[in-house]
Amino acid sequence: MAPPNTRDDISTVRQMHQALVLHYVEGKTQADIARELGISHATVNRLIKRGHQLGLVEIKIKSPIDHLVDIEARLVALGGIERAVVVPSVSDNPQTALQRVGEAAASLLLDTIKDGDTISITGGKGVSALVAGLKPGRRYDVEVIPATGLVQGKHYTDVNHVASLMADKLGGRAYQVHAPLFADTPEQREMLMGVRSVADVFRKAREADVAVVGIGSILTDDSSYYDLHPSSSADRRAIEQSGASGELLAHLIDHNGKLCSYALNRSLVSLTLDEFATIPRSIGIASGPSKAAPILSAMRGSHLDTIVTDEATSLQILDLAEQEAA
Repeated sequence: MAPPNTRDDISTVRQMHQALVLHYVEGKTQADIARELGISHATVNRLIKRGHQLGLVEIKIKSPIDHLVDIEARLVALGGIERAVVVPSVSDNPQTALQRVGEAAASLLLDTIKDGDTISITGGKGVSALVAGLKPGRRYDVEVIPATGLVQGKHYTDVNHVASLMADKLGGRAYQVHAPLFADTPEQREMLMGVRSVADVFRKAREADVAVVGIGSILTDDSSYYDLHPSSSADRRAIEQSGASGELLAHLIDHNGKLCSYALNRSLVSLTLDEFATIPRSIGIASGPSKAAPILSAMRGSHLDTIVTDEATSLQILDLAEQEAA
């Protein structure tokens, strides 16, 4: 703090202190202070300005989300992503947590897209939560394109259904893919990908401006991967032997984010991970205890630009990374 100079006699300094306390501590206006101290409004203004010059005023702004910003920075520091968005964990209910994550991802998407963009998406609970959280303030002239084939049965596994809902909310147009997520054989996969209507959808998906995808768990009983291909649950041993740690666009990836050597990976009617990597902006959405290892795997594979998750899951990711580094 700079000391008062000869221009500032004791009386003036005392008056300056009174003005500063009344203004910054008691929240009074300069007009109120002028009346209370019996001086002009202009004099109050000069006293406050002089107080700033002398360093008598220090303003600190505390944010209620400082700890979340720190967690986000620590996640980015792990590598593999450019940005993390972490929402506070306010409930132990996984559905509540996913809803909050979906709302945050929806807000991020609205900040990201512009008219004329193409959005490539997967199905899944995370992307469905984003769609549920969309509250656009205007219509967006966008196209929504499936990045994978579809699985009928549950609303969140049907990528055509999710794409239609997103397009309806945004005011854009959805494309439909008329092919299953899993072909019976790699040869059938190539045949399906060669069908013009299917090929056109995946060409648009590859050329998308933004991608929004879920990140799936594998090694837990509630894994949504088994909703995508129920017979894979009978192949649990082969999945474990493949070294699978997570799922991205229905591709099983290992601890380092590399594609696993697993039979169903070769039969996927989907963008490949290399094709997915060419999309300029990609957002991954996931929350819950079983998602920490899959998210970390996706980060290590540098598959996503941005991760949106919750505080509790983020701390698990950081703990897991620390344990593995020890």
